[in-house]
Amino acid sequence: MELLLLAVVIAVFFFINKNYDSNDYQQIKVNVKQQLQGNLEDHEAGLLVALMAKVAKADGGVCELEAEVLSNTFTDISLVFENDKEIREELKKIYKKEKESFENTILISQKYYKLTKRDYQKRLKVLEYLLNLAFIDGEFSDTEFMIIEDIAGAIEIKKADLDTMIAQFKAHYTHKANEKKVSIEDAYKELEVDSSIDNSELKKQYRKLVKLYHPDIVTGQGANQATIDEATAKLQSINEAYEIIKKERGL
Repeated sequence: MELLLLAVVIAVFFFINKNYDSNDYQQIKVNVKQQLQGNLEDHEAGLLVALMAKVAKADGGVCELEAEVLSNTFTDISLVFENDKEIREELKKIYKKEKESFENTILISQKYYKLTKRDYQKRLKVLEYLLNLAFIDGEFSDTEFMIIEDIAGAIEIKKADLDTMIAQFKAHYTHKANEKKVSIEDAYKELEVDSSIDNSELKKQYRKLVKLYHPDIVTGQGANQATIDEATAKLQSINEAYEIIKKERGL
């Protein structure tokens, strides 16, 4: 179980930092499953999900990407158990319960520490995962910092290591934000419009391009596979550009 949970946090960390796409997410395969012994809330899996809940709700909401990452993590953790579907539902219940209050954050963290006290590197990876959840919307609020700081202290992460990780995440997401500012101009170019276009005309242009490059339509026109592949890639770029503009405009 310990190896799987460590693999989960590494995998999620990798996909977030590689422009995570839920369609690319590959579930971790488990050859030998275990039977749950005792209460899931006191098991390493349940405690990890409880900590996820504290961090995910620290800023008052869960963004779409964060929800996808959490969902995939529930699935991968549950796969280690024989009755994985039932375990996944129980993990969801733990998450729902624990996101309602921060009062027991330190207590849960201390319980997690007792189960992992001999594996400092593993706890570092878990903290990396939790920091990803905190930063995934591009911001790191004071509340998120306080929750992360409480957890880090309770699982005995060295302050220097915590400070280093936070600095790395801030630098990473600042870089991404700067890239996004530059890419807004490219997004308008991708949609073949000027930035002064109103929202209604922007939507019309987007729909026009979707119809032009949708692989189903291109296929129906008798195009060869190379042309279909090019259209598919173009449509993906169009969709990405449209999402960037919508976010910039608050649509």
